[in-house]
Amino acid sequence: MFQTIQLFWLPNQRQAEACAMEAARILLKHGVRPLLPGEAVKDAVPELLLSFGGDGALLAAAREAIRWDIPLMGVNLGTVGFLTEEEPGRLEAALEEILSGRYTLEERELLEAELPGHRPALALNDVVVSRGGYARLIRVGCRVNGEEYGTFMADGLIVATPTGSTGYSLSAGGPIVEPGTDCMLITPICPHSLQHHSSVVSSRSEIRLTLQEDRVQSALLQIDGQSMANLHAGDEVTVRTSEQRIRLLRLHPSRFFTLIRRKLSEWGTIQQ
Repeated sequence: MFQTIQLFWLPNQRQAEACAMEAARILLKHGVRPLLPGEAVKDAVPELLLSFGGDGALLAAAREAIRWDIPLMGVNLGTVGFLTEEEPGRLEAALEEILSGRYTLEERELLEAELPGHRPALALNDVVVSRGGYARLIRVGCRVNGEEYGTFMADGLIVATPTGSTGYSLSAGGPIVEPGTDCMLITPICPHSLQHHSSVVSSRSEIRLTLQEDRVQSALLQIDGQSMANLHAGDEVTVRTSEQRIRLLRLHPSRFFTLIRRKLSEWGTIQQ
């Protein structure tokens, strides 16, 4: 049984904070120590991380779970929640299932993005080179395993994991890919040419994105939605599948397409 569980929510999210405090109360009742965001862990390394919020909160929490190499589970208080596992109405039941060992761990691939002069960064969902605040389309060259794939005149370019196929890549017109599929996705964002569609490449590939030098331009490197670095003409980002994995804690049988159908239906209702 877990002895110490880290709780995570994004700042100024009152509903998420209230749900996390209720989780803390339940955990204490079962003799488990809850750790709040920012709480010192010198004498207690967390064994599980629980995120409260939507997919954005879970992606932020994933950075901590990767750093500690512990499993992660999300309680959904967001709009859609493709990545989160549980709903707040089942909070106490879910925690009791976790503490009694009635769960499975599911490994997900991570991307590693490398930019010279910066530390490599890991992504659960995607690595994005986007125009950011730059007012014009950017020209991004893409090579796969050293072979030229093309130069994209677009708002940016996304390299996504199968997990990230339901995120930004999907909004940009990319395909839905079942988790566990051995691949990466390359999806242009609002490309100027209709020739450029999303592509699927092997997870063993190495992808190089280069901000072209034939024009004065700038861009932004984003990892799982977080801005990591400003890019300038000539800068090159290398993306590959990391040897490291993240483990998602699951309480329910994995029914991916049932989940997709339900979540997309909910999203359509919200948009109306």
